[in-house]
Amino acid sequence: MRDYKAIYNEWLNSDYFDEDTKRELISIRDDEEEIRERFYTDLEFGTAGLRGIIGAGTNRMNIYVVRRATQGLASYILKQGGADKGVAIAYDSRHMSPEFADETARCLAANGIKAYRFESLRPTPELSYAVRKLGCIAGVNITASHNPAKYNGYKVYWEDGAQFTPPHDGAVMEEVLSITDFSKCLTMDRQSAEEAGLYITIGSDIDDAYIEEIRKTVIDREAISRAAAELKIVYTPLHGTGHVPVMRILKELRFENVFEAAEQALPDGDFPTVDYPNPESKEAFELALKLAKEKDADLVLATDPDADRLGVYVKDSADGQYRALTGNMSGSLICEYVLSQKKAKGELPEDAFTVESIVSTDMMKAVSNNYGVSFKEVLTGFKWIGREILKSEQEGRGHYVFGMEESYGCLIGTYARDKDAVSAVTTLCEAAAYYRLKGMTLLDVLNDMYERYGYYYESIDTITLEGMEGLKRISDIMDSLRKELPHRIGSYTVEKVRDYKNNTVTCLKTGEVSGTGLPASNVMYYELNDNAWVCIRPSGTEPKLKIYAGVKGSSLEDALKLSEMLHKNIREMYIDKT
Repeated sequence: MRDYKAIYNEWLNSDYFDEDTKRELISIRDDEEEIRERFYTDLEFGTAGLRGIIGAGTNRMNIYVVRRATQGLASYILKQGGADKGVAIAYDSRHMSPEFADETARCLAANGIKAYRFESLRPTPELSYAVRKLGCIAGVNITASHNPAKYNGYKVYWEDGAQFTPPHDGAVMEEVLSITDFSKCLTMDRQSAEEAGLYITIGSDIDDAYIEEIRKTVIDREAISRAAAELKIVYTPLHGTGHVPVMRILKELRFENVFEAAEQALPDGDFPTVDYPNPESKEAFELALKLAKEKDADLVLATDPDADRLGVYVKDSADGQYRALTGNMSGSLICEYVLSQKKAKGELPEDAFTVESIVSTDMMKAVSNNYGVSFKEVLTGFKWIGREILKSEQEGRGHYVFGMEESYGCLIGTYARDKDAVSAVTTLCEAAAYYRLKGMTLLDVLNDMYERYGYYYESIDTITLEGMEGLKRISDIMDSLRKELPHRIGSYTVEKVRDYKNNTVTCLKTGEVSGTGLPASNVMYYELNDNAWVCIRPSGTEPKLKIYAGVKGSSLEDALKLSEMLHKNIREMYIDKT
């Protein structure tokens, strides 16, 4: 372990750090554990860039850590000869987001790199779109997505509009780590940067173009015009960036009965009505569901603070109750609608393909196969889906149509290269209108899909392990998984084990070992009999260990039981005893 106390004292005594930072550090002078947590390491890039608790320290999100990250990015951009292309910058509703975005712009400008900063908060997918629209070499979005209020983050995008992948991510990190003296990071005042033409404010022009791209993804405008007046939709942006773009696109498409949860409509970094602004959480829907019952709504929708993920509840016509859809369910529904309607209209390319992460539902593979569409799997993180889009464009083979992750994110089309909840809202509402004309709810459609494709069900068990000790425990668990490969997990036989860190796929029956075909990642994946699987990995954005399980049952009830037992077996084998 490095000398965290020495680094703490350096921050406390250096003239470089501001007085507010020093006052915060003085307040923890007698708390050895807190000092250690803040300085024992540097924030590192995970699946979504930097993400951490706001505060003073090298292991916290603050202007100095942001400046250092930006200086590393700037140094790499200069080596790539991309200064003239510039960098697009967006930010969300979190505390310090505007300040971090401004700090990013001024550091880039001081390095002679043009910064295009949005005038106010914008969704993550719009930043992805802006990078491509403006011809930038990179993009930065200040957001911690769905994390609690004490967090913020720093996502980096490359010129294709996707979050950066190798070699760019590793090269930028090397540049960042080479900066051991924070005072060597460049900055300049905003007025001077603007006068030099290096700090440019962007806004409505990008907004209009972005919304127009989403409008282009609409497949059946007639269905919307015929059913939109009857469909009732409740929406909440959970105090984030979704309010303006979501309400705008639904209004422009003539969805007349859209009701917004007023208490959560305006941006607020405290997220006062929710402890955890995550559309996966039932608690986050409490106000929206209350409004839905008052309005007798058909759909209840929630986007996370940076509006790249969509949560969904659908009214069950049988009993009037609202049923939650998992990200796998809503993604599969959207995939079914997009592929079926494009096929029916003759708009599905012969070389069309879909993409999903390895921890997502096998239902999407079945849907893709049904419509003669190629199906690809990638590592967790939408950047890998973006990379498949880029690869197809560079090789001139394949047409991307749809991609999704189980974590409530998907993308229809190629205008952006990150998941887009604004677009997902649009397509899901369009699908609801289309099926309404056929006398079906989205739940009816999902049940029909189960009957046709099989009762696939996926679930996740998340174990939170915070701090340095938690990090070690996660590491120990992952090490233990690699020491001895199991032949059974509960009632299931393990057929193959994929170790993505060591790039091996081991067939337990024959002993044959092959490669994974994907980049290295700290992930263990177990292929089981009867279409079941288990995947275990550390979160790339939070101090958590994630355990995914997928099963295929004879009914939905059977699948739920199988899933519950499988998670119990995994905990007993690998977690509780470690």
